Amino acid sequence: MKLTKRLVLTTTALAAVTTGALLSATVGQAAASQPVRTGVDAPAALKVPDGNRLTGVLSAEGVQTYTCTDGAWKLLEPAATLWARNDHSRRTVALHSRGPVWVSTVDGSAVNAAAVATSPKAGTIPELLLQSTATRGAGAFGDVSYIQRLDTRGGVAPTTACTGADQISVPYSATYAFYKPVK
Repeated sequence: MKLTKRLVLTTTALAAVTTGALLSATVGQAAASQPVRTGVDAPAALKVPDGNRLTGVLSAEGVQTYTCTDGAWKLLEPAATLWARNDHSRRTVALHSRGPVWVSTVDGSAVNAAAVATSPKAGTIPELLLQSTATRGAGAFGDVSYIQRLDTRGGVAPTTACTGADQISVPYSATYAFYKPVK
């Protein structure tokens, strides 16, 4: 009985490691061996400059947290988990937070970015083009040059007045497309 249990646990662990390796490839580690992908469907205002290639597309779900400043809601920070777009198990491969910054939970690489273009959408936070301001590590987010925030839903700040140091977190979802320079 103990041998059977050990075999099941070993098989499960091996499957988890294999899945993790395959998913990290979808985030971008194996992008160098894949054909150059030029982009995803995005508004013209959010077009990534020539000389960059798509290296990963991740779905995200989280919150946009707002704080009360001078009687109005101002964005404090996003907080979201990201997974490979086609992964129905939604295994977290990255975290998104204040900075804004994206950190890979697979390889520890990270990218900070700043918005350089926006495309408003009714009833949701705008879609964005962000340019990298810093990267860390050689993994999925190492050398990322641009990020597109697309397919946004929710996350809009309340329109009501606020008082004091109130905070509110509003659920949102989006798709993030990551690009690296063509080498």
